[in-house]
Amino acid sequence: MRALLLGWALAASLAVPAVAAPDRAEVTATMKRATRFMVEKVATNGGYVWSYLPDMSRRWGEMEAFPTMIWVQPPGTATMGHLYLDAYHATGDPYYYAAAEQAANALIAIQQDNGGWHYFGDFGGAASKQRWYDTIGKNAWRLEEFQHDWGNATFDDAGTSESMQFLLRLYVEKHDPKYLPALTKALNFVLDSQYPIGGWPQRFPLKSDFSHHGKPDYTSFITFNDDVAGENIQFLLYAYQTLGGDARVHDAIVRAMNVYLVTQQAKPQAGWGLQYTLDLKPVGARTYEPTALVTHTSAANVRQLFRFYRLTGDKKFLARVPEALDWLESVKLPADQVKNGRAFPTFIEIGTNRPLYVHRRGSNVVNGEYYADYDPANTITHYSATRAIDLAGLRREYDTLVASDPTAITKESPLRTAQPLPRYFLVEEVATSDLNTAGGKRSPEALIKSLNATGWWPTELKATSNPYAGDGGATPAAGDFSRTKVGDTTDTSPYETDKPVTGISTGTYIENMKVLIGALRQ
Repeated sequence: MRALLLGWALAASLAVPAVAAPDRAEVTATMKRATRFMVEKVATNGGYVWSYLPDMSRRWGEMEAFPTMIWVQPPGTATMGHLYLDAYHATGDPYYYAAAEQAANALIAIQQDNGGWHYFGDFGGAASKQRWYDTIGKNAWRLEEFQHDWGNATFDDAGTSESMQFLLRLYVEKHDPKYLPALTKALNFVLDSQYPIGGWPQRFPLKSDFSHHGKPDYTSFITFNDDVAGENIQFLLYAYQTLGGDARVHDAIVRAMNVYLVTQQAKPQAGWGLQYTLDLKPVGARTYEPTALVTHTSAANVRQLFRFYRLTGDKKFLARVPEALDWLESVKLPADQVKNGRAFPTFIEIGTNRPLYVHRRGSNVVNGEYYADYDPANTITHYSATRAIDLAGLRREYDTLVASDPTAITKESPLRTAQPLPRYFLVEEVATSDLNTAGGKRSPEALIKSLNATGWWPTELKATSNPYAGDGGATPAAGDFSRTKVGDTTDTSPYETDKPVTGISTGTYIENMKVLIGALRQ
């Protein structure tokens, strides 16, 4: 009987017709409907933030935004511009090119005279921006970079870099001269802001007016944090290979690669810090980033050295890699302290090689403070105390590169052979970085069905924030905020809620469009 039942089940399963993959027309129609909604209903002067309530009563970038604001930090306005160009290449539909132009125009409108960008732009003008800083920005306890308006541009979080790359890509697409002035300003911004030794500050023009909690203003320090140098090098490489091989650009690239060599510390602590003073000493930044060597930054810098060897064939970039890998090995946690594959403490004390762990006390930006010690218990949760690093993989890659032929490995280096820009910038990229981007598996079939009647993909907005409720008080509120991502009700920092509302997510739109574009490419 069991065999008979199995036979019937098999026959029934064979009789069910396979679900046909959507045809090109279904995919392009879904893409167009979703894009029309973003362009015609969501955009502010062609620009975007990260997420919106359906009635547009509240909206957020990394923090809550005014209706007049657009975000530059990814996944913001330039990310959307890249997505539109990817869609244009996949479909040939001029609507997407026009949408990319609108995003570019928004970025150009908020580009600073120096050529760079801030985290966001406010079409409401200077008074609106100041009101935001005096209320929302000022009270973001854990987002110190938003507590003060320096009035200059930032390289932090790849916003300026992505904007520059997008404008370059748009200009190269049709060589429309109207984009050349903004692109030239951006290129000059990168060249003018570079220190002679090769690194870049986090912000430019240089400022030093936000010293707080006994720490100096960190924004003029030579910065590796958030891949500032690596992102600038990538833009300069794109510019060098598409704008005629400018000698100034080549010189800037060479100096930038060399700054990785001169900032590596001596044995036995042959790693790197997040930032450096101008006399090349590691230094802390935000109050929860102590002066220390940093494991994930050191691993990232090793990967950059591998990249520089592939660009140049010069084995000086590999010479001290073994020292860095040995140092990382030396600070690895004992097996019984490793959780979720995170085997490396984030911060390592200079001189002692002991892990430093960051904690906080208080309840808001006024009465709260961060501090570091040697205790791994009760660390802050918005900045990981430990990191996962594929040390074995780095060693394998080093062994492969050190045994390679420099001539062969640099055969297609953009420093030696002019190359076109990638046709697609986002489709093969890793997932968009935003807590309000819907997760889970995506298929073209599912995305076609889940786009709602209005034209957007409903997303649980897990990241939210307290509305501005007045400045924080000097007396800590009741409760333990040492491991929360938000403090008391005056803290405007974003946090993850257990009662998310459904809303519109720029990140979800981008991720879903990447899947649909990928289906067209196949």
